[in-house]
Amino acid sequence: MTHRDFSDQVVVVTGASGGVGAAACEELARRGASVVLAARRATQLDEVRARCGDRARAVVADVTKRGDVQRIFDQAIATFGRVDVWINNVGRGQVRPVLELTDEDVDTMMLDNLKSVLYGMQVVAPHLLARGTGAIVNVSSIVARVKVPRSVGSYAAAKAAMSRLSDELRGELAQSHPEVRVVVVYPGAIATDFGNNALGASADSRTNPSAQSAAQVAHVVCEAALRGRGDVHTLPNGSAMVRDYLETQLAPVAAR
Repeated sequence: MTHRDFSDQVVVVTGASGGVGAAACEELARRGASVVLAARRATQLDEVRARCGDRARAVVADVTKRGDVQRIFDQAIATFGRVDVWINNVGRGQVRPVLELTDEDVDTMMLDNLKSVLYGMQVVAPHLLARGTGAIVNVSSIVARVKVPRSVGSYAAAKAAMSRLSDELRGELAQSHPEVRVVVVYPGAIATDFGNNALGASADSRTNPSAQSAAQVAHVVCEAALRGRGDVHTLPNGSAMVRDYLETQLAPVAAR
């Protein structure tokens, strides 16, 4: 049975040409949404759009450019008249020890993972606030909260900054616009080509036996868009992982 719980909803998804973004667009379309897909790769983006049906529109755009993000919103409004949900899904990884990071490394991570999300929030929020309802869903990573064995400090820092920026916006809107939701989704490893596209040598997460599929993560993202509030983990033990890590980091120093 196909659920139609996104009927009459207009959803924008960035990073929609592959991986979680593509899987989310396809699920949203199956569940009745009108979907605006945005990404840089025109050919792949159009292939995903075709799988999403007649109520899908593709916008070739680079979300690290504020003007392109505005154009995504403008085309969504021109086509469908409104936006109900905006999913900031774009992200890029990096593997490099902290002491070896260059200015360019850090600037790239902040542009791809933080500023792209800031642009999306700033472009769509006035529209959602005027309507008094809607959701912004930002896809972060478990590494924003938990240290992993690989040296992903610049990526983790950028995702952590994005998560805190989302927390701040959520708090700013809590009293004045309680029905405008700001949700952050925290995936773990995902079996996509994300690792291969990361800067620096990175393992192919598709070889990780514990990695979730793009469809599994996309389903959580869609549920977060529909009814989520606050932080949402895609891993069943995600919250416990964060709690255990924080307890370890905050453990009191043993008395001498």
